[in-house]
Amino acid sequence: MSRAPRQALEGVKVVEFAAYAAGPGITKYLADHGATVVHVESGARPDGFRVNYPPFKDNVTGLNRSGCFSVFNNNKLGATLNLKREEGLALAKRLVAWSDVVVENFTPGTMKRLGLDYETLKGIKPDLIMLSTCNQGQTGPHANHSGFGTQLSSLAGFTNLTGYSGGPPMILYGPYIDFVAVAFGFLAVAAALDHRRRTGHGQYIDLSQYEAGLQFIAPTLLDARINGRAAPRMGNRAVAAAPHGAYPCRGQDRWCALSVWSDEEWEQLVAAMGHPLWAAAERFRTLPGRKRHEAELDRLIAQWTRELDPEELMERLRARGLRAGVVRTMAEVFTDPQLTHRGIWWPLEHAEMGHHHGKAPPFILRKSPASPIRPAPCLGEHNREVFVDLLGMPEAEFGALRKSGVIA
Repeated sequence: MSRAPRQALEGVKVVEFAAYAAGPGITKYLADHGATVVHVESGARPDGFRVNYPPFKDNVTGLNRSGCFSVFNNNKLGATLNLKREEGLALAKRLVAWSDVVVENFTPGTMKRLGLDYETLKGIKPDLIMLSTCNQGQTGPHANHSGFGTQLSSLAGFTNLTGYSGGPPMILYGPYIDFVAVAFGFLAVAAALDHRRRTGHGQYIDLSQYEAGLQFIAPTLLDARINGRAAPRMGNRAVAAAPHGAYPCRGQDRWCALSVWSDEEWEQLVAAMGHPLWAAAERFRTLPGRKRHEAELDRLIAQWTRELDPEELMERLRARGLRAGVVRTMAEVFTDPQLTHRGIWWPLEHAEMGHHHGKAPPFILRKSPASPIRPAPCLGEHNREVFVDLLGMPEAEFGALRKSGVIA
């Protein structure tokens, strides 16, 4: 019988002292590609996604009912440790000795105070790879500033760029920069694993989520630095495209986004609209003219799009080589034919939430594809598997540590 392809990170062992998105997102990619990842948390202070962030299954809160926790932690083993106890710290170090990679996203200095900093841990595991990810890095005058992705998105300038012309800045939904940092963190760990494979040496990675986010607005930063030009808030518009926006379609709250980046594309849009008389006006023939009269242009295009279903509009424009996309609802994303074809949604069965969807990585390794193994763990679900099976702890010791609240 043929065997499934060997996964890229099969055999790699990871311990994760992390919560919320930035740390668990990195280790999810590792787990999805075959690494054995142990997500360590505490029953007294569980991962914040378990308790603080909706949605929850059936809108009923519970430690094992969080959608946010589920989407960032599938394919992982879940263990609980009380790191405020000496025995818990000793057990954490035994996990490190077993591991290849440690990922943490505590406030800078926390791991050192616990005696779990890189300098200490590499004495236990000399070729250890350790990644610390936090708001603004481990060093510098603002390293200890607390906050989440929302504050970082503001510090990095995203909030100032978001909103309508003449209006106030608008907060991006969710911790946007966390997700940028996840991609950089995964690549950094992968590179470190390759470096260790070639040299035998581990290393420490200090990932600033703030600095990672800046990479996504590099052109705007360069324009400000070189030309002294501050990018304005523009709503859905773009400097070099017109029309550019989301336009109302037939039905309740139905929309289609489209953008035109050249005069040739404008001619194709005019043809798709059936050559209305207004589109032949001189003021719309060139991009500069369309930009000067953009409000009128948006109003006239909206009169046309309102008579069409968004799917019909998208297909009509795409047939002419134009960029267009239906604005999907969250429910519609789960039935999108392209995402279905790519296998982005993994059917999973959870002990408490039942049937739900896990999310595959946004890239496919042809020779070693990611695959779903298990849903996100319930709190402490794999304690015996982690401490007894992986670490070889005697049952009597395991039972005593559970009874005393160290494994809890």
